[in-house]
Amino acid sequence: MNKLIIAAALSAAFAANIASAQEAAAAPPDNQFAFNVGLTSDYRYRGISQSRLNPAISGGIDYTHNPTGLYVGTWASSIKWIKDAGGDDNTEIDVYGGKRGEIVKDVSYDVGVLRYFYPGNDLAVNADTTEVYGQLGYGPAYIKYSHSLTNTFGFEDSDNSNYIDIGANIDVGGGYTLNLHAGHQKIKGPNPDASYTDWKVGVTKDFYGVTVSLAAVGTNADDDVYYGPHNEHTGKTGAVLTLTKAF
Repeated sequence: MNKLIIAAALSAAFAANIASAQEAAAAPPDNQFAFNVGLTSDYRYRGISQSRLNPAISGGIDYTHNPTGLYVGTWASSIKWIKDAGGDDNTEIDVYGGKRGEIVKDVSYDVGVLRYFYPGNDLAVNADTTEVYGQLGYGPAYIKYSHSLTNTFGFEDSDNSNYIDIGANIDVGGGYTLNLHAGHQKIKGPNPDASYTDWKVGVTKDFYGVTVSLAAVGTNADDDVYYGPHNEHTGKTGAVLTLTKAF
């Protein structure tokens, strides 16, 4: 597969739509819609920049049936890697659904399916991807596993690829939350050099109804694999500032 496609291939926007869905889960015991809009200095997914290290805008909507914990939602973001890889569009659209709840006090679960759509991707390998996921949480900590049922973000013969994610969102007082994350992306098939580990250390705080997040993000991704059209290393360590409004 063309190295430019490999460089751009790992995409989508899971963190934002799951965060908004979690907010809906904490709502009163009735059905609820939740909306979110966002602006980020660099759209990173699993540590890899989807916007060629440039800003991106996003928005989404979730519906939660609180009595059962069932939810559905959609989320979209501007991206750059599809056009960089020879496609015709700069948009990503995610559609997802699942169920969450509490097993016992302080022990939560979240299971579901997520479909990533890239309109006009028209790449050698279709970038549209379907994953199933399961998450267990204990207090502020969690572990999550995602498993691809299709080729994974444009990688050839990469079905059954997976991603494991551990982290914690810790209240440190004063309205600040410490965000810690580490993950490993395994790409199956003929692209073994595409597998890598990523990490994030950040802090989040609400200011006048806007959630502000500042994080250091990095990976050990191979810079001969993950690079943009101007040789940008899209997995390099960098700072990411994100503003999100939920309503």
